[in-house]
Amino acid sequence: MKPVYGELVENRVIVWNIENSRRLYSEGYFGKPLGVAKPKGKDFDAPLILDLIEAYYLVRTKMLRVRRAGRRVGVEQLRSKCLKEYVGFREKYTVYHHLRSLGYVVTPGIKFGCDFAVYRHGPGIDHAPFLIQVMKPSDEITATHMVLSGRLATTVRKQFLIASVSGNEPTYLAFDWWRA
Repeated sequence: MKPVYGELVENRVIVWNIENSRRLYSEGYFGKPLGVAKPKGKDFDAPLILDLIEAYYLVRTKMLRVRRAGRRVGVEQLRSKCLKEYVGFREKYTVYHHLRSLGYVVTPGIKFGCDFAVYRHGPGIDHAPFLIQVMKPSDEITATHMVLSGRLATTVRKQFLIASVSGNEPTYLAFDWWRA
């Protein structure tokens, strides 16, 4: 696949070329078309906005080249930007990469109050069955955090998972709630 070019603007990467935007979105549901609430496949006429983790993944897989002010942003520069923007970037990227390598579509989970929403097929095709919060093995989980996460996941009919990274491998802990 010929690389797509994007522009680093603050903490996002924008793919201005509409054809390239459509291609990236349709080949893996990367990013979100600007101003399009629920895109249907590649039927949109808008630039694509990429989260930094998505952009970093795409640069590492040689699907994307990033520029800022007309100069190329290398993979190490982009990694440095990610480390500044994300708390726990290394762990979050490890989980993102792992899930993508398994064939899942991974999107930012900010609207659900977690790190990632994970789809089997993609937004607009199916609903995300999983919400993922990335935590370090040393992080503490409070009862309040668990109840809030469980209530949210149940309300939106998704399974809540905690992903923890030890070394280079993520481990997933899934929670299910039942009504008695």
